[in-house]
Amino acid sequence: LAATGARPRIHLTALGPAAAHTARLTFAANLFQAGGIEPVTEGGFADSGAREVCLCSSDALYEEQAATAAAALREAGAEHVFLAGRPGAYPGVDSYVFAGCDAVAVLSAALDRMGVS
Repeated sequence: LAATGARPRIHLTALGPAAAHTARLTFAANLFQAGGIEPVTEGGFADSGAREVCLCSSDALYEEQAATAAAALREAGAEHVFLAGRPGAYPGVDSYVFAGCDAVAVLSAALDRMGVS
């Protein structure tokens, strides 16, 4: 914050209707906020000022859309793609956040990638 005047950011990309993504989006927002990372939900990834992104949706929609969404976000400049949910075989997804994950390790690694010491 002192070096840049702003907190590091992560874009939370919701897939599907609110009923499909709200629980995981809220979980991810709270997790990243706890680590001092500002979750951005308004607008698209490219306009968010974030370098990292977290996909938020239901397992069913992840099966249909996660790989395509991850590829599109990479094309738009995402350097790291999280998925809010249990680990699975989703091409283009780097990390997973879920209840019971090692939050300290997840947040420490994200902050390191973001250049926060």
